[in-house]
Amino acid sequence: MLKYEAVLNDLAEKIDNGTYKPNQQLPTIAELCDIYSVSNITVKKALDELALRGMISKRKGSGCYVKGVFAKTASVGQMSGQMAGFSSEAAAKGGTLTSDVLDFSVVHPEAPVAEKLGMSEEDFVYHVCRVRVLDGVPQVVEYTYMPIAKIPGLRLEHVQSSIYTYIEQDLGLKIDSAHRVVRAKMPTAEEKKELGLDGKTPVLEVEQVGFLDDGEPFEYSISRHAGDRYDFYTVAKH
Repeated sequence: MLKYEAVLNDLAEKIDNGTYKPNQQLPTIAELCDIYSVSNITVKKALDELALRGMISKRKGSGCYVKGVFAKTASVGQMSGQMAGFSSEAAAKGGTLTSDVLDFSVVHPEAPVAEKLGMSEEDFVYHVCRVRVLDGVPQVVEYTYMPIAKIPGLRLEHVQSSIYTYIEQDLGLKIDSAHRVVRAKMPTAEEKKELGLDGKTPVLEVEQVGFLDDGEPFEYSISRHAGDRYDFYTVAKH
C-alpha cells in the first residue's frame, strides 16, 4: 500500500466512524504530516482524493472540513456550470415547467436541518415547499431549506421560476456539487393530493445537500417524485 493510501484510508475511516464529525475542520497539513510521519506531498494527495470522493471540502485560506452529508451512502454529482435541477431537466425534455408554491417563509432550522447545513438552530433559513408541474402534470413536491446568510434576497418570483438560476446568474455564485440519497417512500396524504396519486404508488424521495464551489453547503432539500413519472439517472465511474 502506498503511503498516501494509508493516510487516505485512515482519514476516510475516521470520517465514517464519526471521529471527525460533519462540518469539523481537519488538522492542518503540517499537523497531518506529524501525525502520519509523511511528507506534505503525501498528505495533499490523500486530501485531494478525499475531496474528489466528496467527503471533505477545501476552503481557501481556512483549511479542510468534513462535509455534513450522508457518509457512506452519499453519491456525488460534479458538474461544470449549473448543477442539474428540475428546471434544467424539464428544459432538456422541451416541456413547460411551472411551480405551485405552497409555502415560502423564513424559519429557524430544526436540529437535523441545521446540522446538514453547518449552522445554528438560532440562525434563519428560507423554507420553500412547492409542487413542480411539467406540461400541466404535477411531478414532484419539493421541501427546501437555504441559509439566508448565504443566499440573500430570495423572492417569491425566484421560487416560482428557478432558484438555481437566481443563485448563479443574479448572485454570481457557483453551484458545485450535491450529495444525494435516493429511496422509495409512501406519499403523505397531502402529497397524494398534490401529485394525484392513488395511494398505492410510492414516491421516489431524493434527499440532498448542495454545495457551492467554496465547499459551503447552501441547500438541504427533500424532493418526493411521483414514482410513475420520474426516471433517476446516474453514472458510476470505477
